[in-house]
Amino acid sequence: MPRPADPGGRAPAPEDWWVFRGPAELPEPPPWRRFPAARRTAPAHRYLMSDHEVSVVNAALHLRRPLLVTGRPGTGKSSLARALAQDLGLGEVLRWSVNSRSTLAEALYRYDAVGRLREASLRREREPLRGPARRLHRRTGAPSDIGDYLRLGPLGTALASVEGPRVLLVDELDKSDIDLPNDLLVVLEEGEFEIPELARLPEHQQNVDVLVSGGRDRVRVRRGLVACTHFPLVVMTSNGEREFPPAFLRRCVRLDLRDPDEAKLRDIVRQNLGEEALAAAGDLIDDFLRRSAAQSLATDQLLAAVHLRLTGADLSRQELRAAVMHRLDEAFHG
Repeated sequence: MPRPADPGGRAPAPEDWWVFRGPAELPEPPPWRRFPAARRTAPAHRYLMSDHEVSVVNAALHLRRPLLVTGRPGTGKSSLARALAQDLGLGEVLRWSVNSRSTLAEALYRYDAVGRLREASLRREREPLRGPARRLHRRTGAPSDIGDYLRLGPLGTALASVEGPRVLLVDELDKSDIDLPNDLLVVLEEGEFEIPELARLPEHQQNVDVLVSGGRDRVRVRRGLVACTHFPLVVMTSNGEREFPPAFLRRCVRLDLRDPDEAKLRDIVRQNLGEEALAAAGDLIDDFLRRSAAQSLATDQLLAAVHLRLTGADLSRQELRAAVMHRLDEAFHG
């Protein structure tokens, strides 16, 4: 907050550490906060995987099984999905963020029945049918516009992909309702699901082009059935807040991400910010390792602190800790 003007009415001089001192260009963002074009050509973070982690991911790919990734918050579970999409050239990640109110239906598709009825009513008011046109409409039925009001969710889009497999991130599955994992398992086992609103259409309207998640592209659905041609690479994350049913676990390939040690942290800083950053980050890495043994911290917090130091933000280690490297397992009290 700016200081008030002095008694003489003069505006105060900007604080030394302020980035902005009148008209100026914004400082360069860190590599993982560049939107949107840069993210399409490079991963947000350069993800480092151990030989063991690579082997487990390869097992999931070979078996066409979901990958259940567990670990403490901040160990890189969600980032793994983005890294796999980038490395394998599988396009943008389809993301389904799960909470206690999430249902399988929302991940498969959404149908805006109210919007369709409203639009149909307005259309009838503008263009009333008369005489032969009305009789033809009753006999043959009007072409269906239902595809304009149907959109596949992230899971539905992943299963409907015809050009190649997609990466589906099911984030924080352990926050779901108790029945959701088994409901999800059924769809992933069968690789298909039905859209009843399309299955009930007349025979001559059985091919419908529906919208997909995250854009205006469409896929064709025949007879109301979405059946996968390429099984998606499914990455499901869990913070370990609940246990999953044995039947669900049996059909998953499991990967537990451990907290990074000093060598891996140094590699992460070097890969994302360069050798110069590593030379300036020694005390921050030591502080991160010491505190993370007893507190919940995320690796990207360390990267944020190092980036601030590199860009000349005049913050002490204590100030960096309070601003961006604070513990994640306690409330903020100001």
